[in-house]
Amino acid sequence: MKTSILAASIALALLPAVSSATPTPPATADELAAIRAQIQALQADYEQRIRTLEARLTQAEAEAHTAKQDAAAAQVAASAPVVAAPPAASANAFNPAVSAILTGTYGQFSRDPADYAIPGFALGDETGLGERGFSLGESELDISANVDDLFYGNLTAALAPEGGVDVEEAYVQTTALPQGFTLKAGRFFSGIGYLNEQHAHVWDFVDTSLAYRALLGNQYGDDGVQLRWLAPTDVFVEFGAEWLRGEAFPAGGAANDGRGTATAFVHVGGDVGDSHSWRFGLSQLRAQAAGRETGAAPDSFDGDSHVNIADFVWKWAPHGNTKITNFKLQTEYLQRSEDGLFNGLDYNADQDGWYAQTIYQFMPRWRVGLRYDRLHADGPGAAFAGTVLDTLGHTPRRNSLMLDYSNSEFSRLRLQYNRDDAQLASDDQWFLQYITSVGAHGAHAY
Repeated sequence: MKTSILAASIALALLPAVSSATPTPPATADELAAIRAQIQALQADYEQRIRTLEARLTQAEAEAHTAKQDAAAAQVAASAPVVAAPPAASANAFNPAVSAILTGTYGQFSRDPADYAIPGFALGDETGLGERGFSLGESELDISANVDDLFYGNLTAALAPEGGVDVEEAYVQTTALPQGFTLKAGRFFSGIGYLNEQHAHVWDFVDTSLAYRALLGNQYGDDGVQLRWLAPTDVFVEFGAEWLRGEAFPAGGAANDGRGTATAFVHVGGDVGDSHSWRFGLSQLRAQAAGRETGAAPDSFDGDSHVNIADFVWKWAPHGNTKITNFKLQTEYLQRSEDGLFNGLDYNADQDGWYAQTIYQFMPRWRVGLRYDRLHADGPGAAFAGTVLDTLGHTPRRNSLMLDYSNSEFSRLRLQYNRDDAQLASDDQWFLQYITSVGAHGAHAY
């Protein structure tokens, strides 16, 4: 059937040419044989093409059927539980991240910083103003890494310019506890308040707030354990508790057989739109002091020291992008009650303080900051006249102005002025500071 159709098609195609041509003599037998041969050749060629097309169609149908079966199998596999294969061991899988923080400061004071004192407050050993002129700040060496699939470890050592080494933090922390729990053990900065956990190179000003300086000895860090729980809610809700040795100010002497301090805190926070975020916290530190020494004399305190903290932070960045401009409002209120013996005399008094600061990045790399501090202490009574606890009717306060430039996230230059009225006489303080980070350094907390 296919052959007769093909032959008829060829004959019809040749008719116009034959009819339009001039009459020719009848074809010879050889010419007819040649025409038949050409027709047979064309017929064979078309039949070969048809067979090829039919084979391709059959192959395409088979491939489509196979693809449909594979898609169905993949859908079944996707719905089945996934069991991850154990990761291949690597020689450098747990190599630690190592970084160093290098700082230096030029300080100028209108009063001698060696005579620094705040009336009404016994200050810890680390609460000085620093030195006049050029000085090298503490260099910080940080080593951290995942220990394995269950633990993370961190070591932060402060290298003093005089050559001493102080272990600021050295702890292990769980990474895989269920239900939002995290356990930390070792030496670490307590989770109370907002500013307390931050290392000095993260501060927005050269120095800490007056409230932290007077009531916590700059910041509270100690040896012990910490348990945190992150609630499974849309709003950030975190609870934490710590049981600590009680060696650091405002504790001291590692009372209660090295279990002299306990803390508890709660933090809540969230986003407002895509440009604003906030965090609010409440904390309490309950410390026992056994022979806590302060000052050069020194003064000694035995008793209970309880600190309550309320903190609030509000941040703004256009659509969450902090690169060009951003703003931060930060404030904390600290209240401390102490009851015991100060230099052998009955002592019971309340002290409090607060600060508020704003930081505004008005263009890429440039920030300006304002801060106000204030302290208050109850009069301890006539028995303490002439001691460091005598308020002398003075209300300590301070105003600060800061401008800094960050060429990158690893370097910062800062100029700061303090009008410090924490002492009886005003002190004009100027600081020029550099902060650089060398090596891998982890992200900072909110």
